[in-house]
Amino acid sequence: MALEVQILVKGAAYLGAGVAIGLGAIGAGVGEGYTAGFANRAISMKPEKAGDVLKNMLIGQALAESAAIFALVIAMLLVLMEFQANAITAVALAAAGICMGFGALGPGIGAGFPAGRACEGISRQPATSSSLSNTMLVGSAVCQTSAIYSMVVALMLMFFDYSTRAFNPNAAALFAAGLSTGLAAIGSGIGEGLTAGGAMQTIARQPTSVGRATASMLIGQAVAETPAIFGLLISMILLFRVYPGAESVITAAALLGAGLSMGLGGIGPGIGSGAAGEYALNWLGRNEEIGGLLTRTMLVGQAVSQSTSIYAMVIALVLIFVV
Repeated sequence: MALEVQILVKGAAYLGAGVAIGLGAIGAGVGEGYTAGFANRAISMKPEKAGDVLKNMLIGQALAESAAIFALVIAMLLVLMEFQANAITAVALAAAGICMGFGALGPGIGAGFPAGRACEGISRQPATSSSLSNTMLVGSAVCQTSAIYSMVVALMLMFFDYSTRAFNPNAAALFAAGLSTGLAAIGSGIGEGLTAGGAMQTIARQPTSVGRATASMLIGQAVAETPAIFGLLISMILLFRVYPGAESVITAAALLGAGLSMGLGGIGPGIGSGAAGEYALNWLGRNEEIGGLLTRTMLVGQAVSQSTSIYAMVIALVLIFVV
């Protein structure tokens, strides 16, 4: 029996490792390809700036790959580490890989948007190369925050001791924790990238707007990150709340539903908030005089976009504490 459990744990770790790097590679690959595509477009527009465009492309691609590197770290730990041989640990290891895999997907894609738009902007406004690169670094770095949340939850799933907890329904709670943060990070990562991409377009169009564009970008990205924060909150509750053993699967189903509710419920609002930020920032460069009005409208639109993620969080909390 002990050997069977050990095999189960090792198999779950290998499964988690494959999911982590497999999904993580999707996001980074798309983001890096998007960046390279715009870089080629930029060079065709202004071949004499090929050196600056190429340098910006490589920096942007490196940032887009950060999420995949996080996934690689988790995958290597799952493959090489030895873990406690019990059934609940097996579930936690699989959940860790799922959390990091999904959590790297959105940030990898999102980081490609500001990098690609910065390459395009350099060809249109060579004098803004420094401003575009600096703002791109900030915007792309913010895109990675939701991937960091996922890595933190994945590490907690891997290294906290859950062996004293009853398998049912606590195993479901751990799996749901991985789903909540991992899935919610998809929307926030993409949304933050869209907002940052809009800032690059504005700076390229109106170089004097760099200060206002950067400030509005960070505000828009902060709102787009809200679903990822909600997902992290639900995950923390699921990780630290200990449930007594039960024979029925009702509580386990409710906990899995909570993780799915918050995880899936965070994808749309994150992307939607990013779309509002992208268009507001894009038009800021065309009419800087109404920058305050655009920012206020962006915030109202983003707030409404976030309402559905709040609904998802409410249902998740009901499933955790009431059902």
